[in-house]
Amino acid sequence: MNTAEIIDGLHAYERKTLSALKDTSNFDEIVSKTGLKEVQVMRAVQWLQNKGLVTIKEELKELVIPDSNGKLYLRQRLPERRFLEAIKEGPLTVSALKSKIKLSDQEVEVCIGILRKKLAIEISKKPKGLEFSITGNGKEILESGSLEEQFLNRLPLEFLSMGREDRFCYDEMKKRSRIVKNEMVKTRTVLLTELGSEIAGYDLTKDNLETLTPEIIKSGSWQFKKFRRYDVKAPVPKIYYGRRHFVNETIDYIKRIWLDLGFKEMEGNLIQSSFWNFDALFTPQDHPARELQDTFFISNPDKAKLSDENLVKRVAKTHENGWTTGSKGWRYHWDPEEARKLVLRTHTTPLSAKTIASLKQEDLPAKFFAVGRCFRNETQDWSHLFEFYQVEGIIVDPNANFKNLIGYLKLFYRKMGYDKVKIRPGYFPYTEMSAEIDVYDKEHGKWMELGGAGIFRPEVVKPLLGRDIPVLAWGLGLSRIISQYYGLNDLRKLHSNDLKELREVRAWLK
Repeated sequence: MNTAEIIDGLHAYERKTLSALKDTSNFDEIVSKTGLKEVQVMRAVQWLQNKGLVTIKEELKELVIPDSNGKLYLRQRLPERRFLEAIKEGPLTVSALKSKIKLSDQEVEVCIGILRKKLAIEISKKPKGLEFSITGNGKEILESGSLEEQFLNRLPLEFLSMGREDRFCYDEMKKRSRIVKNEMVKTRTVLLTELGSEIAGYDLTKDNLETLTPEIIKSGSWQFKKFRRYDVKAPVPKIYYGRRHFVNETIDYIKRIWLDLGFKEMEGNLIQSSFWNFDALFTPQDHPARELQDTFFISNPDKAKLSDENLVKRVAKTHENGWTTGSKGWRYHWDPEEARKLVLRTHTTPLSAKTIASLKQEDLPAKFFAVGRCFRNETQDWSHLFEFYQVEGIIVDPNANFKNLIGYLKLFYRKMGYDKVKIRPGYFPYTEMSAEIDVYDKEHGKWMELGGAGIFRPEVVKPLLGRDIPVLAWGLGLSRIISQYYGLNDLRKLHSNDLKELREVRAWLK
């Protein structure tokens, strides 16, 4: 960009600042000379620095500045001056002095000590008490001002640069109550570069038009004006727009996938009875997953009411002897009290079980999904959470088969950004056939397990639905997908509320 283009692109703040820089490099003096606010000058200086016209030098300095009493005395004058002015017309006693000028007892004592030391007053004993009169030295102080007054009027001063006389006044002032104090202050010096000096030498008093107003358009005066050149490459402050938490953004995207495929969403409580969380899914009551080590049990209330007696009986018989499913069951005595125990759901599959139990013949075929929170009694660390999200899905259709299941899973993961999907045999208590799903992570060059799937066993479907038909089912992990996409190496950050990180995390785009 040539000199003319730079000048044409200067903002009004920049023009005023450049003009002031010809005379001073002190930031505070620039503010004073331009008549701009400090924030406006700071903005102009940053713009000029971006254009290579100035350099900014910042230093941390220890300054001596007026404290609360010092500021008061700058307005009302030092107590010793007011003391001398009160007695210059004639001697006064302490009581007469206090009635003439408003000084506290402490201030009067300080004044007497200081002025006696400077030989500025004479004290004589009278019947009414001590009487004070001014001396020649006192009159000279009134005329020319004391060293302390001159020092206070020159503040702020850099502590390390003070001379012997200023250091003496500083030490004297520090003995008194809250007159001066030390403060670390960041000072800015703005220096013109070679290019900046060249441009500052031009006439910068004429401002170019910044915006078009209705008045300028109506009058047509814009035709005789010059518009400021805009630099579209200039850095601008970041604007953080309102947005949802990145986990919720991902969940919304996943929900959209299933809704677009014709699925209906399932919803339900985070607290479920053991009946729906385990028993309805043909998980035996002595299964290790039902132990306290894996499951959060609710203590108050601790039991649920099992309302559908016929359904409960069918599930009980299925566990005990297989009922009419063709299975032999688990061959133990099923305990209804164990099934009534309340738990934080360990997976979203209770929603699938409840949905299947609510279906009628005319509802089929049907497709449902859920994206919900689940809980496992895990020790929390970088790779484990006691709370996680699961993507649940079922297809209840007499004509469904395992190939349909594979097709839906591959389609879902392709929409999530994974082209390579591997289905391999697996085992789950409530599905047969069962499968586990791996996807290929291109970025890290490895296969990653992301979930399980299968076809619900007759021992699950028949007690719930009343007849055995294919029900395709899957439960997919969400944490790993999110962690890979957002580059998180600690699962705990999925629930972080660090505002800086939330602002800077990239959007979910697939």
